[in-house]
Amino acid sequence: MTGMQTAARELASDTGPMSSGLPSASPGGTAQKHARAFVVAMNSAVRAVRLYPIENAAVQRAITELGNCAERILQAEDECALRRVGDFLFLNETRLRLSFDNYAAVASLLGLFREAGIGGVTLLGRPDSRAWVVLLSFLQSPPLEYPEEERLAQLTQRLEQANVTGFELTPPLDEGVREDAELDAKERARQTYVRSLDVTREIITSTRMGKSPGLKRVKRAVQGIVDSILNDSTSLMGLTTLRDFDEYTFVHSVNVCIMSVALGRRLGLTKLQLLDLGLAALLHDLGKSRVPLELLNKRGELDETERLLLQTHTWQGVLALFGIPGVATRPWRAMTAAYEHHMRTDLSGYPRHVRPRTLSLFSKIIAVTDGFDAATTSRVYQEAPWTPADVLRGMRDNPRLGLDPVVVKAFINLSGIYPVGTVVVLDTFEIALVMASNPDASALSRPLIRILMDERGNPVLDASLVDLTVRDASGQFVRTIIRTEDPHRYGISIGDHFA
Repeated sequence: MTGMQTAARELASDTGPMSSGLPSASPGGTAQKHARAFVVAMNSAVRAVRLYPIENAAVQRAITELGNCAERILQAEDECALRRVGDFLFLNETRLRLSFDNYAAVASLLGLFREAGIGGVTLLGRPDSRAWVVLLSFLQSPPLEYPEEERLAQLTQRLEQANVTGFELTPPLDEGVREDAELDAKERARQTYVRSLDVTREIITSTRMGKSPGLKRVKRAVQGIVDSILNDSTSLMGLTTLRDFDEYTFVHSVNVCIMSVALGRRLGLTKLQLLDLGLAALLHDLGKSRVPLELLNKRGELDETERLLLQTHTWQGVLALFGIPGVATRPWRAMTAAYEHHMRTDLSGYPRHVRPRTLSLFSKIIAVTDGFDAATTSRVYQEAPWTPADVLRGMRDNPRLGLDPVVVKAFINLSGIYPVGTVVVLDTFEIALVMASNPDASALSRPLIRILMDERGNPVLDASLVDLTVRDASGQFVRTIIRTEDPHRYGISIGDHFA
C-alpha cells in the first residue's frame, strides 16, 4: 500500500548529576552499552512472557538473551542492579541515556516498576531461566488489591513462596528528586517524552482491560508537554520523529499531543487553553482501546464490516472518557475532539452527523496533526510512509482531505515547508537532515539542518547546525535545498538524530 493510501486510510477510517544520595550518570561507553542491552532485553522478555506460554521458543530465547546480558554486566562490574529514580533508569551507577533504540523499553519498564510499587531489581548471584520467568510474571501481575507502598513486601513474599531467591526487590527512591538546573533542553525533552509515553500506555492499556483510569497523571504529563513547548519547542518537536512499530498507538498519541500544543501556541491560545488542547490530543484515539488489536494491526485493506468497526473508535472514545471516575467536571473538550477529529470540515467524514454542526477548533487542530503523524509513520499495512514535505503539500493542495485550510497554513508556518525530520539534497550535492524550522518566519524554505553526507556520499560527523539563510561574500546563499529524499535509500534512521 502506498503512502497516499495510508494517509487516506487513516483520515478516512481511522545529562547532569542528580541530588546528593543518588547515583550519578556515568559517561562510560561500555557501561551505557551494557545498560541499553539489558533494558531492551528485559523489556523483550517481559513481552514474551506476557504473550506466550513458558515453553514457547520465543520466551526461551528472550530469557536466554536477558541472562546473557546480566552475565556480561556481572563480569564487568560485579553487580547488576536496575533501579528507577523518578523518570530515569539506572543500571548500577550508570544513568541510562534515552536513545531511539531504547526509549520504548525505558518507558515500559518505568511503568512496570511503578505499578508494582518497586524501585528496582538487584541480582543476587546468577538466576536460572525459571527464576527469571517467575520474576517477570509476578511483576506483570502485581497485587493491586494492596496500596502501592505495600506491594513490594507482597511481591517479595510471593518470590519466597515460589522458592526464587536470586533477586532482591528494592523500594522506590524519592520521586521528588529535583531536576538539575544544568540539565540541558534535550534531556528535559526526553524526560518529558518518556513520561508522557508511560502515562499514555497506562491509560490506553487500562481502558482496553475494562478499567476506568484516572486523569491525574495524564494532566501532569500534559502540563510537562505544555511547559516544554512554551520554554523550548524545538527539542520536544524533534522527538516526534521517533517511531516504534510495537508502540504505535502510544507514540502516535504523544506525537499528536506535542504537535497540537505547538500548533495551538502558534494560533495564539492561552496556557489554560493549551492544557485543555493537550489533554484532548493525548486522548483523541482512546476509543481504539475498545477496537480489537487484530483489526488495528491487520495487513492489507479492510473490508466494509471491518472499516465500520474501526470507525466506532470515535464514539467509543467519548464513552471511555465519560466513564473516567473521580473528576469534578467531565473533560468535555476532549470528548468533543475524540468524536469529531475524523468528521472533516464539510462533515463528509465519520461519524455521520444528525444535525448541522460546526467543528470545534480543537477538533480541527487535532485532525491536522493526527493526519500528519499517521501519514509520515510506517505501519503494518503500508510499504513506506510519505516524506513530511510531501504530506504537507498534500494537506495544502487536496481539499478532499477535509482539513481546515487556515489551520493547515498555520501548521506549515510552524513546521516550515520542510518539516523536522525531512531528508534533503542540497545544491552542493550534500545530504542533510532538517533539525528545526528557521526562527526567521520569512525563511520557511530555509530551515536549520545537519549535514549527514558530503558531496561524495561520505558520512559527516560534525553535529553542528547549519542555517540555510547564511550568504557568502557576494550575497548568494551558501546552500539551498533542491529536493527531498527517502531516508531509507541512504540507510538513515531519522529518530537516532533526535533522541
